[in-house]
Amino acid sequence: MQAIFIAAKVTLSLAFLLFASWSDYKTREVTNRVWAIYAPTALLLTLAELLLYEQSKLPWFGLSFGVTAAFALILFYSGGFGGADSKALMCIALALPFSTETLFPPLMGVSPLSRTIFPFTIFSNSVLFAAASGIYMLLRNLIQRATSGKKLFEDTLATESIGKKLLVMVTGYKVSIAKLKEKWHVYPMEDIDDDGENQLKRKLVVVPKDEGRTKIVERLSNAVDTGKISDRVWATPGLPMLIFVTLGLIVALLFGDIVWLLVSFILG
Repeated sequence: MQAIFIAAKVTLSLAFLLFASWSDYKTREVTNRVWAIYAPTALLLTLAELLLYEQSKLPWFGLSFGVTAAFALILFYSGGFGGADSKALMCIALALPFSTETLFPPLMGVSPLSRTIFPFTIFSNSVLFAAASGIYMLLRNLIQRATSGKKLFEDTLATESIGKKLLVMVTGYKVSIAKLKEKWHVYPMEDIDDDGENQLKRKLVVVPKDEGRTKIVERLSNAVDTGKISDRVWATPGLPMLIFVTLGLIVALLFGDIVWLLVSFILG
């Protein structure tokens, strides 16, 4: 019977996370109704399961949720996670505080962390997949540089630090100003200072935000229209982290803690 509770919680989590990922991808927004339904349902299922079958794990459930919630809030207030991402991680902690190995034994084994704080396994998997997308971005930019023969960083962008350039190359790519205007979820990764007298100065923006996006796009558009800069500027699609979190959960269920497996393999 306990397997029924685990299966219900896994199904619940996948259903809500898949919907939230789709919503985040299409609109870059996730209604709070998702978490308002997911969280209490997950809590009731987990409490019922533990009270009926494993009461000794109730304190560990509190620990798993408490540590995950604190971590999610730290990520949110430090700018590492969006609001929906943090809420998703906390909801996962309510639904799946421990490894689901009794019903879904991972093909590559269970890490010690998964048995105690399963959401951290999901998080580490998601970060790994997000990093893989960065490698794709970097290769895409290097191939573009090799095939086009054009510099990736023009004008005063060439004077920016290597660190900034690398961050931009692993999170963004060059798009036309028309596409930047059309795709509201694509964020500019450069801005300009132009007082009309001195030389125009382009600068990289490594942490794009919603605030001020319209004005930055307008400044870039005006500079393109007047011929002061080329038509292609640095931008990032800002792939929703929820997609990686959902993928991290699926891989954790099927294969296990990928980061732990990699570390164990490297250390022998």
